[in-house]
Amino acid sequence: MTVPSPGPVSFAALRDAVLAGREPAPLESVARLASYRWFVVATVCIGAFMGQVDASMTQMLLPRLEKDFAAPLSTVSWVAVAYILVMASFMPIFGRLADMVGRKLLYTAAFVIFVVGSALCGFAPDLPTLIAFRILQGIGAALLTANSIAIVVLAAGPEHRGRALGLQSAAQAVGLGVGPAVGGLIIDTLGWHWAFWINVPFGIAGAVLGWLLLPQTRHLQGEARFDWSGALLIAPALTALVTMLNQGQTWGVTSPAFLACAVLAVVFVVLFVQSERRAEAPLVDLTLLRQPAFLIGNIANFLSYAMLFGVFFLVPFAFVRVYGESAFTAGLRLSIIPVMLGLLAPVGGSLYDRFGARVATASGMAICIVGVAVLYLFLDGTAVHMPLVMVGLVTFGIGQGLFISPNSSAIMAAAPEDETGEAGSLLNVVRYLGISTGIAGGSALLSFSIHRISGVRSGTVDAAASTLVAAGGIVLLLLAGFGVLAMLLSLVRTAPRKPRGEEPVEV
Repeated sequence: MTVPSPGPVSFAALRDAVLAGREPAPLESVARLASYRWFVVATVCIGAFMGQVDASMTQMLLPRLEKDFAAPLSTVSWVAVAYILVMASFMPIFGRLADMVGRKLLYTAAFVIFVVGSALCGFAPDLPTLIAFRILQGIGAALLTANSIAIVVLAAGPEHRGRALGLQSAAQAVGLGVGPAVGGLIIDTLGWHWAFWINVPFGIAGAVLGWLLLPQTRHLQGEARFDWSGALLIAPALTALVTMLNQGQTWGVTSPAFLACAVLAVVFVVLFVQSERRAEAPLVDLTLLRQPAFLIGNIANFLSYAMLFGVFFLVPFAFVRVYGESAFTAGLRLSIIPVMLGLLAPVGGSLYDRFGARVATASGMAICIVGVAVLYLFLDGTAVHMPLVMVGLVTFGIGQGLFISPNSSAIMAAAPEDETGEAGSLLNVVRYLGISTGIAGGSALLSFSIHRISGVRSGTVDAAASTLVAAGGIVLLLLAGFGVLAMLLSLVRTAPRKPRGEEPVEV
């Protein structure tokens, strides 16, 4: 048996472990099966599916929340931004704690936190309360994400590792693909509250299965030093940066609140960098950024995810407000992006294996730029152009699929073999910071453009369709700029042509 475990146990032993607050061994009736490793992988796939459904589904909620709460767009966007920002802040912390406390214990706790946060989101009476509960939900999601790859890799063993990680990536792709359509259907039929309550049964199933089936953590680093200073500094540093971006248009760049955030951002970032340089076991190994190939790959990683989620943010507003479509129809249309991304990701990996990172990533990002250009030209609210809008979404999804996998592989190939874990942690932080930037930047620029064009400050609800089209075009130009920068960086990257056998990276 590949999965390391001190030995399976009975339900009585599981009960005693729950009462004692320690990790139990898996059920004997399951652990002795030859297919046990795939039960472990399936349990982790529940969390992978659930997290991506929630992340993509939330984008469909924003137009409805803006209307129902009569709130500014910059405030509504925090429903998505806060969740992603918490994940970026806490994943390095939880990844380190899992090695010290136990991956099974924290992974199971993650489902419980996620379920509680989701249920409370559905009961939120106002927008600030909803954002607060989204933070709690994001903590649970960060715990799930930080531990998932390690659990899968250890359970599958070297001979089944690729297949196991492929199944996890497939679960993520399915979740990302069905999220917008499911979210739209729920909004149209049950109301936005149910978009959060739907997570509850999946989370409960994941928690129960995790406690019963996952193997115990071995070789705990209980005596290892934990980087408390880095843990206390990373969250305020990232929060201050994203708050500046998200609230700049609402506050004004000369307002005391904006200037205070700017000062705090600089102070916390400097303190965090200094802390990580001095730490014996840093949360984020910043020395990796001294390698040009690793740095360039992560900047491109940031830009690609900012571009991807900028489109995820903008397109639902265009379909609902400009085209007058239902949330379900809009979500179904938006789902074509993750579907194409999932289908083309293996092709991108094959291109990387054959031609190297430069050709694969530059080509993929060039296709993304073409897709955004098509959206800029034809996302105008006229029904006759809708087929071309869908062509733009398909093209954009193809480009992202060809870019993300080779770029992640190139990043990991540029890192020393003994720092693979640290490199993966930094890659995830950059990825989620890019997602936050794409949503926050798209929200801020859309609000600013609507106000500049029409003088309307209430967001998209009262803006004319022509105003929304013009403002959306400005956002698309920003996203195209992200794509151009990512393509240029891809052309000058110096990563090795062939991968050196690194572990697959979650995309």
